[in-house]
Amino acid sequence: MILQSLYQLYNRLKDNPDYMIAPPGYSLQRISFRVVLKPDGELFNIEDVRMHQDNKLIPKIQLVMGDNKSSGSGMNPCFLWDNGGYMLGYKPIDEKLSKESHEKQKKRMKRSFIAFKDKHLALENKINDPEFSAVCRFLESWDPKFVEDFPILKEVSTGFGVFQILGKSGYIHENASINRWWKSINNENIGKSEKSQCLITGIDTTIARLQPKIKGVGEKNAPIACFDKKAYESYGKKQALNAPVGEDAAFRYGIALNALTSGPMRSKHLFRLADTSVVFWTGRPSFTEDIFAEFISSGSGYQGSEEPQDENVRQKLDIFFHALRKGKEAYSEIDTNPDQTDFYILGLAPNAARISVRFFYQSTLSGLLDNLRKHFFDIQVERRFGEGSKRPDPEFPPLWMLLRQTARESKEIPPVLSGPLLRSIIAGSRYPLGLYSAVVRRIHADRIVNYVRACIIKGYLNRNINMEVTMSLDEKRTDPAYRAGRLFAVLEKKQKDALGDLGSSIRDRFYSSASATPGSVFPKLLRTYQHHLSKLNPGAKVNREKLIQQILESMDNFPAHLNMAEQGLFALGYYHQTQDFYKVKKEKIQE
Repeated sequence: MILQSLYQLYNRLKDNPDYMIAPPGYSLQRISFRVVLKPDGELFNIEDVRMHQDNKLIPKIQLVMGDNKSSGSGMNPCFLWDNGGYMLGYKPIDEKLSKESHEKQKKRMKRSFIAFKDKHLALENKINDPEFSAVCRFLESWDPKFVEDFPILKEVSTGFGVFQILGKSGYIHENASINRWWKSINNENIGKSEKSQCLITGIDTTIARLQPKIKGVGEKNAPIACFDKKAYESYGKKQALNAPVGEDAAFRYGIALNALTSGPMRSKHLFRLADTSVVFWTGRPSFTEDIFAEFISSGSGYQGSEEPQDENVRQKLDIFFHALRKGKEAYSEIDTNPDQTDFYILGLAPNAARISVRFFYQSTLSGLLDNLRKHFFDIQVERRFGEGSKRPDPEFPPLWMLLRQTARESKEIPPVLSGPLLRSIIAGSRYPLGLYSAVVRRIHADRIVNYVRACIIKGYLNRNINMEVTMSLDEKRTDPAYRAGRLFAVLEKKQKDALGDLGSSIRDRFYSSASATPGSVFPKLLRTYQHHLSKLNPGAKVNREKLIQQILESMDNFPAHLNMAEQGLFALGYYHQTQDFYKVKKEKIQE
């Protein structure tokens, strides 16, 4: 289903100039420099062609001849483009390497340049074009020691470069005569491979010997499917013939996926989750496609942000959130026919020899919106009134905010959680156990039950354990764990009202043990209760006494132990009761 969906996507993208879809035999590459030659092949200059974007220099995307650059230790020179090692025999030396490694690198660069030069010189008579001959004359006369005259190479030579004739606006690889020769060579190669039934189209056709390499996922380009060892082969088939894909189909799905992962529109279709690159698209151009990446990365947190943001994006996000609040009756604001518009999302991660597929989900826009609404309903709790925070709690917390609650620092977030969490949200499936257990552990460690952690706990209890939990205080709920959490919040509030802010409150000292073994902790806490109660004014004293009696009314005794689910319920009881105190306080201020 993945390859078929990408194959269909190619038909949608190929005529859209924004995506710069490459025709057969070509590819889009990030070009950092150009070698400018005089008509006779004499070097004029080596120039930086990178562009300024967001206060940094980025390569220029250019259509060139040939497929993506292959990785590996062998010699693989490209045609009229390559990195500085092949084109000029130069690569900046890493000073951290040993002297022996330096020598190996120098020898490698020398062999690379010779391979690049020999490839082009061998084709000069066949191509018979003066601009191509100028490249050949340059390669014959160039000595890698000349790189010292061009300090810009220290910055750009690790990227790709192209050739240009002085005074010409285009590059040599764009020359019409050279392109006619290149297309004729590619046409001659079609049909030379073995034929079989294509797994994507079902048609008997020439099978691609190698699957296309995908860029933008990890440091190296790699295919989604490959058979690099005989142990993976069967029925006498070799390499790609074990999963036969026609040359045309392989080209199309590879180009379509590369357009999403590394093309000029990648920011619209790609976002990162830990080590996973997540790409998404719809069956036809859609509103959701324009803002889904921003929705995942910011949720509704942008509404309280003072940072500048594209007004068009903000308006679209507001419409999207309105649809999530209202339901199906508002889906038409996003798409004219959400039940018929397909939605696809694919998670990819780098691996040793190929790209790993972490997850793939296909639905309709209507199905996606239904599952997003279900997710936000499941995790919805009463938001705080801004105490201790400059920005209000977001109604729709973004994915990163949920993941951030699982670790002390962002770099410690378990990478295995991001994919399963996203999949559970968009597919409406159970939340990963690791997310819930990590949050409960963090609460035990820092004794903080904030809005986002309460969201995660409520969502897990609702969806995974089928425990109906309300979004705000439920005074009728009689679960011992929930009541114990409420009681702990009351005792903490009583201590604060009686003694003010202390360096170490009962939450700092007793939360972890109270939420795990309430039977051994609460009797001690209640014995100190009367001492704090005596310091309150008469009205507050009566109110606290009534509230504690109401909480204890349905409890015969405190449980000796609480399991993981009950510890989450304890945290929610604590959060709900705490928020109710501040809610009452706010209402009094407004009066």
